[in-house]
Amino acid sequence: MCGIAGFCNRQGSWKRDIEIMKSRMAHRGPDGQGSWASGKEDVVLGHRRLSILDLSASGAQPMVSHSGRYVIAYNGEIYNYKEVEQRLRRENRLQRLNGGSDTEVLLEALEAYGVKTGISLCKGMFAIALYDRKERELWLLRDRVGEKPLYYGFVGGSFVFASELGCITALPDFRCPVNRDVLDLYMVHGYIPASHTIYEGIFKLEPGKLLRTRAPFREFTLETWWSMAQTARDGQTHPFKGSRQEASEELERLLKNAVAGQMVADVALGAFLSAGIDSTTVVSLMQSLSAKKVKTFTIGMEEEQFDEAKVARQIAAHLGTEHTELYISERDAMEVIPKLAGMFGEPFADSSQIPTYLVSRMTREHVTVSLSGDGGDELFGGYTTYQTVPGAWERMKKIPFGLRRQISRALTQGFLSGKKSNVTRGLLLSAKTPEELYALSDLAEPFLGELAAERGRAACVFSDYESGFLPGAMNNLMLMDLLMYHPDDILVKVDRTSMAVSLESRVPMLDRDVVEFAWTLPDYMKRENGEGKLVLKDVLYRYVPKELMDRPKKGFAVPIEGWLAGTGLREWAQGLLAEEKIRREGYFEPAAVRRLWEDFTQRGIWRKQIWHLLQFEQWLEGEA
Repeated sequence: MCGIAGFCNRQGSWKRDIEIMKSRMAHRGPDGQGSWASGKEDVVLGHRRLSILDLSASGAQPMVSHSGRYVIAYNGEIYNYKEVEQRLRRENRLQRLNGGSDTEVLLEALEAYGVKTGISLCKGMFAIALYDRKERELWLLRDRVGEKPLYYGFVGGSFVFASELGCITALPDFRCPVNRDVLDLYMVHGYIPASHTIYEGIFKLEPGKLLRTRAPFREFTLETWWSMAQTARDGQTHPFKGSRQEASEELERLLKNAVAGQMVADVALGAFLSAGIDSTTVVSLMQSLSAKKVKTFTIGMEEEQFDEAKVARQIAAHLGTEHTELYISERDAMEVIPKLAGMFGEPFADSSQIPTYLVSRMTREHVTVSLSGDGGDELFGGYTTYQTVPGAWERMKKIPFGLRRQISRALTQGFLSGKKSNVTRGLLLSAKTPEELYALSDLAEPFLGELAAERGRAACVFSDYESGFLPGAMNNLMLMDLLMYHPDDILVKVDRTSMAVSLESRVPMLDRDVVEFAWTLPDYMKRENGEGKLVLKDVLYRYVPKELMDRPKKGFAVPIEGWLAGTGLREWAQGLLAEEKIRREGYFEPAAVRRLWEDFTQRGIWRKQIWHLLQFEQWLEGEA
């Protein structure tokens, strides 16, 4: 796990600038650093190293291929690199290796098979910068699901890229203004969907995409090398034909292979254990594969309704892991919150970022690599919305659309629109498809249309998702989440908070084979009668008693509403949302912000947009 950065056409200041970019992501790679420049000094690659495999200097980057044609700077892990190495040797495409790193195998595979074919052979998480010295062509690639980040754009006429936004904004000639077009999207979701960022002209490379730019590096092209949408459609077109028992056996085999591959490291390794189905499954498989006690880590909450640490402790005892836990409080949150904006580089407002950072920090005191259970909900139908939204649509569609449209207009524009709950109902009634109903449910919060000072024009996955792309409403909602919410929220949160403390986080559920298999499963194996993740639970219950897991899902939430009502955080929030300050900045409507805050402080009405605003304002203070 590492950080990468680089640029094209900055000859005059390249030595200074690459050092600036590398220094801004030292936390991503505290074990070493390196730079490489082309003969013309018009292409520069930089790297920060967190040593996981082959701790020797032979694994250092940027790395030049044996032929001398290709140079790579790469962030991530290729879990099946030994298999790729064996194939290279079997086909006489590999003469020798200087060390034992996955980087060297990856580089030789990209040269031997070509970039697109070579990368398709690899299973892992990665963001790659590859320079072809012969063709004077730079390639940027991102992994299938979006575990590792990569930003790019033009600064001062130079093409630049990096693992973190802060590396780009630190360049002396960075002048990109705030992208007002994304503020509406941010206020809806609490994050900025790819390919957008908070800055005009700076973008996120989307999962499964590759970017190519050739000398003189003034323009680029984007291509898809792997598609979650196409994988989902292929899986649904060729469904699993066996029984649920057979499906659970195959899933267990695939998950075991994924976990085993991701347990390979030359440093200490452990796992997050939240007491949920997903992380418990991963830990169960880890312990079944390990001769030693697996190290597990849990965050607890002082507020009972948010605390899963007690159950996690029981699970750890049953599995026989070496367990560590930490209880957090409002004081811990107050200590972390000022650091959040710097971790993410742009406004990001999933409040579970707080415990995720704290559990990462605690975990890093014991290990360098940690496995997590992310992905189970989106792949196996875990969220209740996958049932409630299709259910609501089945009731709604019985009313002719023409009549629903009339009712919608009356509620949103007529004399009934004075009541915010009526506007919400009217908005939802305007949906023409279950996918649109799902998207509109995020827009049904009061104040959303009033907060941004200017109406945004940025589009996202929800803006143009093809209705009925997959058979069944639930599958489409799951795909929508895997195209946006999962890579742009969940995986961003895990990557930034763990890398802030130099901890590598791995996600076995997102293994290519697991993802592809999950999409072949029929609905009844994922969700039925109000219960989700059925086939995944079948795997888990072979290791952990059902009664230990049979309880309501709490997730990884924090009592942010209660904390903001307290003295310390409330004063912090009021300072950030001061009406004159909001007016002076000009990004949001002061009156709407004031009403939103007063609803909370005077009438006890909590809306998540408060946290969205606070994280934007905290980020903006860091920009000043």
